[in-house]
Amino acid sequence: MMAKTSIEWLAMSDNSIISVIGGYIKHQRLIQNKTQATIAEAAGINRWTLSKIENGEPISLMSLIQILRALDLLEILNIFETQTQISPLELAKLEKQKRKRASSEGNIDKQNKSEW
Repeated sequence: MMAKTSIEWLAMSDNSIISVIGGYIKHQRLIQNKTQATIAEAAGINRWTLSKIENGEPISLMSLIQILRALDLLEILNIFETQTQISPLELAKLEKQKRKRASSEGNIDKQNKSEW
């Protein structure tokens, strides 16, 4: 039997999601062999705040970011990065504007001014 590889976030309550996030933070902290006090101090928060999230209780988004920074886990926020997508029409316009040939007009003056 195969292990479940992804969490069904849509089926979970908000409290369950907070609990999963807290478990992740606790797991990462223990992997790094750091105490709650150490992470809390590095994050600039109370140890109580860290304990709250690890126990599945809600904390502020600012505190979560500070904890992730202290654990050197900010890269997990890359999922929130948005990328601008160019419409097919805009892409066609850009392609049309690309240079097709090199021009020698600008190079003639440079060649005449050369000291060689």
